Order: sequence, then C-alpha cells, then structure tokens
Amino acid sequence: MEFGRLLTPMVTPFDDQGRVDYEQARRLALALLDSGSEGVVVAGTTGEAPTLSHDEKLKLFAEIKEAVDGRGAVIAGTGTYNTAESIELSQEAERAGVDGLLLTVPYYSKPTQEGLYRHFEAIAQATRLPCILYNIPGRTGVNMTAETTLRLSRVPNIVGIKEASGDLVQIARIIGDAREGFHVWSGDDQMTLPLLAVGGYGVICVVSHLAGTQMRDLIEAFLAGRVDDATRIHRRLLPLMTILMTAASNPIPIKHALNGIGFRVGPLRLPLVEPDEATGERIMAEVRCQRIDLAVAV
Repeated sequence: MEFGRLLTPMVTPFDDQGRVDYEQARRLALALLDSGSEGVVVAGTTGEAPTLSHDEKLKLFAEIKEAVDGRGAVIAGTGTYNTAESIELSQEAERAGVDGLLLTVPYYSKPTQEGLYRHFEAIAQATRLPCILYNIPGRTGVNMTAETTLRLSRVPNIVGIKEASGDLVQIARIIGDAREGFHVWSGDDQMTLPLLAVGGYGVICVVSHLAGTQMRDLIEAFLAGRVDDATRIHRRLLPLMTILMTAASNPIPIKHALNGIGFRVGPLRLPLVEPDEATGERIMAEVRCQRIDLAVAV
C-alpha cells in the first residue's frame, strides 16, 4: 500500500499514574487523520518508544489499528538496537494487523555500515510487511550512508526511508539512485520543503500534531507547482517547527503543547521530564501565534 506523503509519529498518551491511556491514543489517532495526516507511526521516538514495554507496544498497535479501521496507514515502530528483538516485535506487529514497520538505525551499539545492512535485511526478510528505514544520526550516533541505503533499497519490501541526517547531498543521491518506487520522507519538519525540492516524497512530521492540514497544504501546493504558496506556509510554520525541536528533546515540547491546547496526553515517562516554567511558556507563546488544525476533544 501507499502510506501517504504526510505521516505523524504520534505521541503516546499516559494517564495521571503514568499508564498508557489507550482510549486517548485511539482518539488522538483519529483526530490526526481528521486534521490532514494520511497515517500514523505508533511507538516511535515521539511516542516515547524506549519507555514502552513489549506488551504495551503490541496493545497500542492493535488498538490504533482497530480505531483507524482502514482510514489511514498504521506503521509500527519495531526497530531497536537488538536485531533478534526487532524481528520478534516486527512479526508480532504483523500479526496485530499493522500496515508497515518503521525501523530505526540501531542506537548505542554504533554498528558498521555492513552491520546496518545485515540488521535491516534480516528484519525485512522475517516479515511480509513493507518497511521504512529511519536514519537519525543525532540520536543513534551513526549515519547510515547513501551507499548503504541504496543497497537496502533493493530489498523488495524495504519501501523507503525517513531521513533525518540533515544532509541534502546525501538525501538527493538516495532519491536519484534508489530503485523506482522507493520513497524518501523527511525526518525533520524544517527540511520538508527542501526535501521536496530535490525530489523527496513527503514527511514523517511532529508539527502535524498541531498543523496537519497546513502541512498537507504545503505538500500539495508544491506538487501542484504553486511553490510560492508552499513557501509561505513553510515560513509561517517555521517558528513552530523550530521550537518543537529545540526547546527541549522531542517529544517534551509537543506533549506540552498538546496538553496546553486542551488535548490531554498526560505526563512524560522518566528519564524525560516536563519543561521548566520559562521553557513551557516559550512553547505555548508560539503555539498561541499559530492556527491549530487539531480538533480538541472536550
């Protein structure tokens, strides 16, 4: 299936006791689809995946898939720094009915490029699901090179990559030389327009929690040749994109913003903590300057 050009890696709502709030997660997934997203990524970085147990992830996958009911893609974050564990979780996610997998470059262990290739190849060969790779060297400590990504693009069910290297030369090479049908999504909201300009496909986007319709409009305007319109939207949203990524580590700012507008997603799990008062106010000051597309349940 085509996953869509605008995907949101949704936050994981918790209740006041820090337990996963599955009902609110279902509401959030539907609200994101209603406000422009074509699919959701569940249990990614923005979803605080490192703090979720194996069972919590599987229940989230099943709950969100049931709630979405075919309205959009449900992509499960199943990649870890452990290849065998990633295979097991991927196979269980497939049985839960998800539409695809997001597989991050292994963190902490800092594998070689050959190790990265074999890791992703092994996971992809263990499932029938389409797989999206995720290159984010700022968090993993390793950049997956264009050469490695291009090798992996020949694996039949590896269908694309979420690129957050910030290296447009690398990204442009992947876009130009990968097999036909291999998509490149931006993994950095601020790079969406530049990535589209070098032939990229779309974005897996944090700001679309709040501005999904506007991000969809940006992509559609660019594809229709209305570059000035796309640029205006980009410039308008750029301060919000920036503060959500720089005020504190993701997902601290976006969870604070969602709670602040009245869409309750609860606290963070340690080791993440709430922003201090001054930082929280800076986040909300920018949020108040923007049009919010997400419908707030009351």
